[in-house]
Amino acid sequence: MIAPIRDPGVIEGYLRDASNLPGHAELLFRPSSATEVSDIFRWCQREGMPITVTARRTSTTGAPVPMGGALLSTERLATIHSPTEVDGGVLLGEYQAHVESLGRFFPPDPTSRHECSVGGAIACNASGSRTFKYGPMRPWVESVEVVLADGTVLHADRSTPLPWPVPQWTEPAVKTAAGLYPATNLLDLVIGSEGLLGVVTRATLRLIPLPESVLTMLVFLPTRESLLQFLPRARALGPRCIESFDRNALELIRGRVPDVPSADCAVMLEIEHEGEPPIEPWFDLLSDVGALLDDTIVVTDEAGRAKLHAVRHALPASVNEILIHNGVQKVGTDFAVPHDRLGELLALYDAVPMRSVCFGHIGDSHLHLNLLPRNVDELAQARALYFELARAAVAMGGTVSGEHGIGRLKKSHLALMVPPAVIAGWRELKARIDPAGVLGRGVMFD
Repeated sequence: MIAPIRDPGVIEGYLRDASNLPGHAELLFRPSSATEVSDIFRWCQREGMPITVTARRTSTTGAPVPMGGALLSTERLATIHSPTEVDGGVLLGEYQAHVESLGRFFPPDPTSRHECSVGGAIACNASGSRTFKYGPMRPWVESVEVVLADGTVLHADRSTPLPWPVPQWTEPAVKTAAGLYPATNLLDLVIGSEGLLGVVTRATLRLIPLPESVLTMLVFLPTRESLLQFLPRARALGPRCIESFDRNALELIRGRVPDVPSADCAVMLEIEHEGEPPIEPWFDLLSDVGALLDDTIVVTDEAGRAKLHAVRHALPASVNEILIHNGVQKVGTDFAVPHDRLGELLALYDAVPMRSVCFGHIGDSHLHLNLLPRNVDELAQARALYFELARAAVAMGGTVSGEHGIGRLKKSHLALMVPPAVIAGWRELKARIDPAGVLGRGVMFD
């Protein structure tokens, strides 16, 4: 077995994720093969040593944050073997740039794709703006090499039967990444399991031809009513994404990207549409709902689209800076609801008595309300508000997590939407795969 790193100064750099949750660990392993991962897991089973898998730590749920024991970093599992076969530790954005240079396209696009790993994205079934058209990671993963918690190395695809009983339950009919998938094969069980069952060391991914052209627009709508009128018709036009940013979000964006128009609006939308730009139907729709046409920005080239993406990506960084300055952890919703309940959810967000910004994947009725507490007292208030909002989203037929997963921070929220018998079944499954209960201890359930 490879020797662990014990230097606290080195380990310190691996103890937080994007949630700003602090952790602690005594050992750090950095394996470079599935065999080395297997040896480490077998040793942990024998020693009863808790171990947490960490990738690039872009998670917002605390899942890769250790609460003692050992850490296993996937950073040295970092080879692109072919256009479709890649190690779990490779940066997703690096992989996408590689295949796009070959005229191929891997559609999933979490906001952190230039910082997150392929294996981490598989572990939480990551999604992003293009999920509206292409779905999350799941349909784009053909097979994986996975090292289970007991050290067993397996190849899993959708023809691989489940070696153990897996609880079946009905997920809400919305975009969701909450809990273990009601899988009928081993691959689908691994995807979205948040490092609870094993670690993905290699994956075979599905590619499509690179789109020849993409129309991108920044659109400004004056009122909430115009937004709710716009969305059904916009979805019907078949864009690959519809992203939204409320008035407070726009203020933060302008602090980093001054070129954003100072339109007096309730919401800014970023819209992408592949293929020949269908300008006329879009502008007819914008005119019908009273959009601020003079402020609309349209680009069709890659350089222009990169500038508009910089607008979108400026926001999470601004939010994180505020939270770090205030010395508090992130409290941001990840709820998705049925389209016909979106107006109700937005009204609840408007009524929150705390500074906030709201943005996200409105094409999927999946938004992130980021509460910005100023101190630890307001942090406690924010967490109480979050729980009540989660309860309301579930009552609407929604999910407590549309894309980020459960991790360590949302276990009480998961219990709002998943029956106790199902969670008990997950515990039994975990015990079969992880006899000593060492891997991802405290993730998803206690």
